[in-house]
Amino acid sequence: MTVLIVGGSGFLGTELVRQASAAGHLTAATFATRPVSSPEATWYDLDLRDGDRVEEVVSSLAPCMVINASSGSADWAATAEGSVRLAMTAAKHNCRLVHVSSDAVFSGTRAHYDESCLPDPVTPYGAAKAAAETGIRLLAPDAAIARTSLIIGGIQSEHVRLVHDLATDSRAGSLFTDDIRCPVHVGDLAAALLELASTDARGIHHLAGPDAVSRHALGVLIAHRDGLDASRLPKGLRAATALPGVLDVRLDSRATQAKLRTRLRGVREFL
Repeated sequence: MTVLIVGGSGFLGTELVRQASAAGHLTAATFATRPVSSPEATWYDLDLRDGDRVEEVVSSLAPCMVINASSGSADWAATAEGSVRLAMTAAKHNCRLVHVSSDAVFSGTRAHYDESCLPDPVTPYGAAKAAAETGIRLLAPDAAIARTSLIIGGIQSEHVRLVHDLATDSRAGSLFTDDIRCPVHVGDLAAALLELASTDARGIHHLAGPDAVSRHALGVLIAHRDGLDASRLPKGLRAATALPGVLDVRLDSRATQAKLRTRLRGVREFL
């Protein structure tokens, strides 16, 4: 049984490849820019903006599961159109699809969001992710869409790298005390996505940790875990800057968690 991890070279994708391979799945994975030589998967170059290549990879592999863990940032052609293109191709070839979305689809005006809440993005990245969700639900209605939050693990996590850089004065910046999220451990998230892919669940699901923390509080927890001086972490208010983004978005994952064996730990537990 072949599992295809799209975006397999990324932080989440790497963990998905590891877990899928360890579970005995024949694992294929894609990269967009940098070739990967990990023996845990067979690797394919794939740009989601290239419809012919998407068709070629999916049709040749005929995977039973496709997990789209690609990022694409605010690139509309990749994040929105490319994700919908992949979903349509997976549906055409009767492949089970799980698409990874983001809490960036929300504006933060209500803080707490469960699976019934409609997207109201305020950033280009959030808009692209929301558009992907809408297109997938319309054109591949059997797919599962999993919204998640800040993904934490080792130094490969961008959030962990930022904390290390700030604590060692390698980068300028600050960690906001008014920017609230529900972080999730990369291992928990990957396991939950693979479990979700093995079911017939469809529609929107939330996969985030139960603890809501500010980015600064998260940084302090990471610093303590990694033996860094947390007092060196600069703090600030996002509301006092001109930076785009959302202040307080807390994904309520209780409904999805109740359906899964995989436990999504809170950040205060896994850090």
